[in-house]
Amino acid sequence: MGSALAAYNVAVFTGAGQIPRKYRELIGIAVALTTQCDACIQFHTEDALALGATDQELAEVTYIAAALRAGGAVVHGMKALTVSARASNSLAQSNTK
Repeated sequence: MGSALAAYNVAVFTGAGQIPRKYRELIGIAVALTTQCDACIQFHTEDALALGATDQELAEVTYIAAALRAGGAVVHGMKALTVSARASNSLAQSNTK
């Protein structure tokens, strides 16, 4: 399985495509930051740097990843508030019976 995954990654990151390789690696870094995969962060950062990525670009993908994680937390927090409101309504209805 490991060799199949390695081959897939090579195809995705170095194969033909419309997105330049440096940008693919920067996307890889942003995703790795959101999934918090240490090995992925290291490998994609090394590859991005070898392809000319700058510290400013690394900082920007970090901000993008942080914004997406924050957005997810807000959306899921809203779901928790919806559950709370439903539970409160159910409790209030139970108390009036």
